[in-house]
Amino acid sequence: MRWIHAAGRGLLVAAVVLTGYVASGAQADGARGGGRGPLTLATAGDLTSYLGPLLDGWNRTHPGEKVTLVELPDSADETHAQMTTDLRGDDPSRFDILNIDVAWTSEFAAAGWISPLSRDRFPLDGFLPQVEDTATYDGRLYAVPYVTNAGLLLYRKDILDKEGVEPPRTWAELEKQAKAIAPKYGLDGYAGQFLPYEGLTVNAAEAVYSAGGTILGDEGERVTVDSAAAREGIGFLARGVRDGWIPKKALTYKEEESKQAFQDGRLLFLRNWPYAYVGASAKGSAVAGKIGAVPLPGPDGPGASVLGGSNLAVSAHARHPDSAARLIAYLTSERVQRQVLTKGALPPVRAALYRDPELIRRFPYLPTLRTSVEAAAPRPKSPRYDQVSLAVQAVVHDAMTGRQTPEAAVRRLARELADISRRG
Repeated sequence: MRWIHAAGRGLLVAAVVLTGYVASGAQADGARGGGRGPLTLATAGDLTSYLGPLLDGWNRTHPGEKVTLVELPDSADETHAQMTTDLRGDDPSRFDILNIDVAWTSEFAAAGWISPLSRDRFPLDGFLPQVEDTATYDGRLYAVPYVTNAGLLLYRKDILDKEGVEPPRTWAELEKQAKAIAPKYGLDGYAGQFLPYEGLTVNAAEAVYSAGGTILGDEGERVTVDSAAAREGIGFLARGVRDGWIPKKALTYKEEESKQAFQDGRLLFLRNWPYAYVGASAKGSAVAGKIGAVPLPGPDGPGASVLGGSNLAVSAHARHPDSAARLIAYLTSERVQRQVLTKGALPPVRAALYRDPELIRRFPYLPTLRTSVEAAAPRPKSPRYDQVSLAVQAVVHDAMTGRQTPEAAVRRLARELADISRRG
């Protein structure tokens, strides 16, 4: 998952002018070196083009601690591969700060690639309560939440209003409306991110969580996926493709492809991150002014989203760990977090921003997003998360394409996850 996939891609491209802020003197524990000096920050490709100008604001006010932005590939899988290759390589000090998907924190911490951090040196008490758990491993803080996220169900408000129905709160309502209403308007019913990549792991986990199930427990050491809830969740997705209200073309969708389908007016319902709401509401969108957003539905009412986003971590080989931690404190300050939302359309981690009337006027999905974040759960924690995710993707894709029944797919997934745990 791209770091702005987990966070939600923003579409507002603007320069951010940030002056006069001095970060607290936070410092990573256990990182080598000391003092302050230049930094490198590694991230997946910033397609919103907002992060570079934001860092320019830091560089203007911190000339002795200038940060260089290193953009890796857009794909989460490719970014993960390049980061881990560099961290294992002959020069692991290439990066000082890593902007990592929230699901990678446990893996990077267990491998010794990132340093534990002192909680009292970061403004965690001002964050949404749910986000801190994504930054911990084995009871210690190894990163600082930078952007959070939760999936939303976007829908064609104009069409549902015309039909006199409320947006779906349950899977049964979603299925009924996708089957009965979408064809009347020449639309596909429902889509998410169903290509076999990190996005499918997210969509599958949300289905399992919404049905009351889990995938792993005890930091990845216990496999819990073989359950009636998991069979119900995976069955919901597989049935959608089989019955046609999830179009087969959705099996090729990542975030951008699914967003574009909705934005072009080809979908009645879309599961995506809030950035898709911003894009669909923008000038030039075929559905601007015609959409709404609600929490993801579940079997008997609102379901559960996966908690997305990205965390900022200090490399265990950082050249200047004090400067690295100071930059993280700067990027998570309320002033900069406001810019993350207004200039990048990315959901901030600061709780107060979700209650700001001005921001709610500009981003009307904020109250719904906060509700979704509060009900969200992290992806399975595991020091071997990359292997876990690949297993989930492969198995769920086979279920959705009809190669395996949901029941057989869940049994297979339990076996594969148990093998991963034993190999570890």
